[in-house]
Amino acid sequence: MKLTEKMSYLQGLLDGLEIDNSTKEGKALLQMSEVMSELVVYVEDLQSQVDELTELCDILDEDLGQVEDDLYEDCENCDGDCENCDEEDWRDDGEDDIDDDDDEFDFDDDDDELYEITCPTCGDTILLDDGMIEEGSINCPNCNELLEFDYDDLTIEDFESEDEESDKEEAKSEDK
Repeated sequence: MKLTEKMSYLQGLLDGLEIDNSTKEGKALLQMSEVMSELVVYVEDLQSQVDELTELCDILDEDLGQVEDDLYEDCENCDGDCENCDEEDWRDDGEDDIDDDDDEFDFDDDDDELYEITCPTCGDTILLDDGMIEEGSINCPNCNELLEFDYDDLTIEDFESEDEESDKEEAKSEDK
């Protein structure tokens, strides 16, 4: 039995009781009946809106599935290098870029030099690049200890080795 049918049945029962609307109880019962009738109409309207929105969502879901099929159809057998693939989002058989067996990261750019440090508090090994070191400090990802980097501790030999490397690079670029 639908909600509207139940309310109609209840309304018929109340009408059959011949409730006197001059008494307090009669007024209350008739007012409750009217409020319930309005609620039934409101709930029925909401239910029809929900049904319509559900149908529209199903249609949109089917259309989106078709668009995804059309868009990624060419990518089923590629290796992530086609124009439709975003290298960061593409994974081979759902694997991540992190090799869990070796605990090493696969870096796309081999030109970045990485520095390995050990946190004095927890002993965790952290890999840093030049940008992270230039910031002057970071918090240890394991224990949140503040690790500071001070360039004042560098010796003259550190600078001389850097100068020799830059001189070699300049000589190579001049030869070209």
